[in-house]
Amino acid sequence: MRLDIRYTTRFVYDEPVSESQNELRACPASDERQALLHYAVTTTPSSRVASYTDHWGTRVDTFGARLPHRLLEVVAQATVETAAQPLVTVAPRRADLVDPEFRDHHLEFLEPSNHVAAGPEVTAAAQQAADLAGEDVVSAVLAIHRAVGGRLTYAPGETYVGVPVDDVFAAGQGVCQDFAHLAIAMYRSVGIPARYVSGYLFTADDATGAEVIGDEVEVQTHAWVEVALPTGGQARGGRNATWMALDPTNQQQVGEQHVTIGRGRDYDDVAPFRGVFAGSSEHELEVSVAMRRLAVEPLDAPSGLTVARQRQAQQQ
Repeated sequence: MRLDIRYTTRFVYDEPVSESQNELRACPASDERQALLHYAVTTTPSSRVASYTDHWGTRVDTFGARLPHRLLEVVAQATVETAAQPLVTVAPRRADLVDPEFRDHHLEFLEPSNHVAAGPEVTAAAQQAADLAGEDVVSAVLAIHRAVGGRLTYAPGETYVGVPVDDVFAAGQGVCQDFAHLAIAMYRSVGIPARYVSGYLFTADDATGAEVIGDEVEVQTHAWVEVALPTGGQARGGRNATWMALDPTNQQQVGEQHVTIGRGRDYDDVAPFRGVFAGSSEHELEVSVAMRRLAVEPLDAPSGLTVARQRQAQQQ
């Protein structure tokens, strides 16, 4: 699937601010499931944009506005081609999870993090689901995935970033980041490395993953999870592991409607926008994401590289 994405963040200050310094994480990644064809960032006021790749492999665009301004608008435009997730072809046993090399390489995704710390009730629920699944790791992963979907109801506006996982579990409701944080906490509590993924979902309803009628839709940023499966050898995504991606919010496997931006321990590692400014703290914030399905290759695609061509080139 080929998609055009337009991400817009707009700050309107009640008084002029004298300076702002900002970080943006909005660029789709290129990996075995998707290929970035075009990406550009524009800012108002105009500023020079510099980029780097952070510890987790996510592109970060940085920029500053030094002259007084009452409006800051940032627009990130991307064209990306996605494909279905490769089939999982490994069948590790839960005993493989305690391999020292595997654990050492994925330690950051096994330990608690700022938004992912499981209490006794969350740990017990995860252990129960995993035990019922038996010794097969993939079966345990899917059992916890279903347990999260059975525990939480999608309820926009009822939570905020930073609600503890235990509170989300007790309340039984939340949005995509809550589903993702709870799933990650449950996976880590039974020794399965799990990471947070931020991106976009081309859907009419995050809760169901319903298909879009037509070719355009307004969405919000979305979140899902990836878990590391031991392979016993070198594989994509990390030593001795292959990564399996699941969307606990709508109980689906990640597919061509999902556009990955970044990965990390939890939301804090992949927050779309961070910044500081000098001046009054009173401001209005608007964020919008428009996605459009393309039927033809855009004229500004630099090389027309497709996911299929990427895979073919990697095999040669």
